[in-house]
Amino acid sequence: MPGTHFALVLTEAEIAAVADATVADLADRLARRAFRPLGDPAVLPGGAEEGDALAHLHALVHLQRAVERQVDRAAEHAVEVGAGYPQLGQVCNMSRQGARRRWPGLVAPARHPHGPATRTATRPTVRDGDQ
Repeated sequence: MPGTHFALVLTEAEIAAVADATVADLADRLARRAFRPLGDPAVLPGGAEEGDALAHLHALVHLQRAVERQVDRAAEHAVEVGAGYPQLGQVCNMSRQGARRRWPGLVAPARHPHGPATRTATRPTVRDGDQ
């Protein structure tokens, strides 16, 4: 079975820490760019801190959806360049069956080198008067 064709440079824990920090920074930047406080933060219940926290959360929801779209696109691209469900499952920490459920029909069924097996269908004999 083909493998993933890449090696980890960082540990999984190190990758997670870098990813968490990157996403937190991106969410902060998106929230500052996409949202602004309503009214005077000094007189709002919860103040500016609550508005900032909710804007950050809303930005994270948008990022989560964007990541899911990117994951789907990356899976499509991986299949286009030769990956199958086993490799998709492995890099996504799921089983081959889990990958198949996540992306049904994404990977074309394997073709046999001699083509699909064919069966000769037998038809009942039609006799005079049996039509």
